[in-house]
Amino acid sequence: MSKKAWGGRFTKSTNHLVEEYTASIGFDYKLAEEDIQGSIAHATMLATQGIITVEEMDLIIRGLKEIKKEIEEGQFEFSIALEDIHMNIEKRLIEKIGPVGGKLHTARSRNDQVALDMHLYLKKWVKQLGIRLAELIEGFIQKAEENIDIILPGYTHLQRAQPILFSHHLMAYVSMFLRDLERLQDSWKRIDLMPLGAGALAGTTFPIDRKQVADLLGFQGIYANSMDAVSDRDYIVEFLSHASLMMMHLSRLSEELILWSSQEFQFVELDDAFCTGSSIMPQKKNPDVAELVRGKTGRVYGHLISLLTTLKGLPLTYNKDMQEDKEGMFDTVQTLDGALALMKPMVETMKVNQEKMAKSVKEDFSNATDYADYLVTKGIPFRQAHEIVGKTVLYCIEQKKYLLDLTIEEYHAFSDQVEKDIYEKLQPEQVVNARSSYGGTAKESVFVQIEEAKTKLQDLQGFFS
Repeated sequence: MSKKAWGGRFTKSTNHLVEEYTASIGFDYKLAEEDIQGSIAHATMLATQGIITVEEMDLIIRGLKEIKKEIEEGQFEFSIALEDIHMNIEKRLIEKIGPVGGKLHTARSRNDQVALDMHLYLKKWVKQLGIRLAELIEGFIQKAEENIDIILPGYTHLQRAQPILFSHHLMAYVSMFLRDLERLQDSWKRIDLMPLGAGALAGTTFPIDRKQVADLLGFQGIYANSMDAVSDRDYIVEFLSHASLMMMHLSRLSEELILWSSQEFQFVELDDAFCTGSSIMPQKKNPDVAELVRGKTGRVYGHLISLLTTLKGLPLTYNKDMQEDKEGMFDTVQTLDGALALMKPMVETMKVNQEKMAKSVKEDFSNATDYADYLVTKGIPFRQAHEIVGKTVLYCIEQKKYLLDLTIEEYHAFSDQVEKDIYEKLQPEQVVNARSSYGGTAKESVFVQIEEAKTKLQDLQGFFS
């Protein structure tokens, strides 16, 4: 005879290989806190509804709190034979308080129980990740304010394009991260739904009060359909999608830090605390943290695709395939939390090489667009101006000069419309501050970006705090 909680209709024990293959306790033990939290709320509701007595409720809750302490202190022995966190806790509860512990599972199924645990887990971590992300945004804004006047080349196609403020570049990431924070906030509506009471799939015959359980657990909404409640994993897919976007943004940032800290760029120097050396080359200082953030982005993408693939062919409602929803979610939470925690101090402590950046914008043709715009103000059509500047740049390359090195006579060889004010117009500071349109790289525009970002961040922080 099977000794499983569900073994009444079975005549044989489960093969040990099946137990090992199907058990989820190896990873869903992370839901212990949420499982106990949900069970306490469920027991409270059962007593309120007269399904169990108040004395039985007190006994159950006391036992659950003792189990929670055992788990926290590392004294709880998890068993593969008991399959999952739910049965491990229930078995221990019955050992502690006797058959009354078996009443806890009245009016619920592991299907709605695990769904509840997952919602509670994501509620906790979305708040935590939101706080982490907000702190990162604060760090970027502060770094932008500290380096408001520094100019560096801006790139397209990884070719120098136009000079920009370093603070403007940092604020581009602030914009990305604020969108990430908004997405986390928006996802809350789907995470903050309470599935308990759906039973296995069809609800329950007991007179339960789902609203009471939702109130006790801090849920604002309740699933309207019991089948949807136990089969829905949209909120996890959505979280993994948002996490993938965040990791993509962090990966792009990491790539730029890796490039900027190289000998070829030398725009920044990362603090020693966030780099490692080589076992054979003593001169090396490797940006390993940035490289790992970039590398770990792929595993988060993988978890998203994995869950989408798992869910795509499942009929309603619960199927054992859905056990595969947990490990990817747990790993994504830890990966993202670690990346956010490391990125803030790494950016805050990096040194900005202002001289190298300034030298770079003076030894390139990133002011060429402004030369073309200058010619347009003289009445020359832009397409004609574009050709004139192109020929001028080609001449400069052949003569090993830059635009600001040319004499007025050399300019006149390409256009007699050029006057001596061209030298002021093509200075990097002038080029940058001329772009004062909303969202542009001019100092006054970056100040506007910073203030608007601070306001938006403050509004979002109120939600996550």
